[in-house]
Amino acid sequence: MSPFLQWALGAALLAGFMGGVHCVGMCGGIVAAVGAPAGRSQHPWRLHLAYNAGRIASYGVAGALAGALGQGGLLFRGIAPVQQAFFAIASLMLLAMGLYLAGAAPFVSRIEAVGGRLWEAVRPYSRRFLPADTPPRAFFLGTLWGWLPCGLVYTLLLTALAMGSPLQGAMIMLAFGLGTLPNLLAAGMLAARYRTLVKAKGPRIAAGALVAGFGIYGLFRLGQGLAFDAQGLLCL
Repeated sequence: MSPFLQWALGAALLAGFMGGVHCVGMCGGIVAAVGAPAGRSQHPWRLHLAYNAGRIASYGVAGALAGALGQGGLLFRGIAPVQQAFFAIASLMLLAMGLYLAGAAPFVSRIEAVGGRLWEAVRPYSRRFLPADTPPRAFFLGTLWGWLPCGLVYTLLLTALAMGSPLQGAMIMLAFGLGTLPNLLAAGMLAARYRTLVKAKGPRIAAGALVAGFGIYGLFRLGQGLAFDAQGLLCL
């Protein structure tokens, strides 16, 4: 595994986990609603696992598509600035998202506004799986929610694009999805109590600092110079 892929997977996992303060605020309501209609024959945790499995599966598909698109960049293998631009954009987006999580970059919220408008188009399809009172219904509800654009997802999709490989792009987004899993499972099982906790200023600043740190590290490595090989767009 190349050092760049290791960096990208670590950044994706960390962004997913530390970005939970954002994910819970954006998705916590619907996640909590997934387990609400569970009857005695269904354990709420099964519904939450099914919902999150669908969501993460959609992230993986999106990452594979982004990686396939980035694979076209291999045609520009001899043009180093084009390849470096992929890595620079991914690093800058991580930095911006870290600042946003810490409350210092409100301009990123415009991405959320776009996602809100797209959700209005998706909402009619989601109603087909409500109430999400069985694992299959919860799973398909999760697959729809997984396609909603948000700042964190956009950031990691750019990193998946820079991988120049459908497999590695899917790995990036799956790592991100797994990172979000603990927070969203807790939000679903503990509902409002957990959402109130993660909205505190301290956790948001700490999460933002760590995510931004990965972006700063990427820019530092970019300044040191990157080597390119035939296996992917970038390696360190």
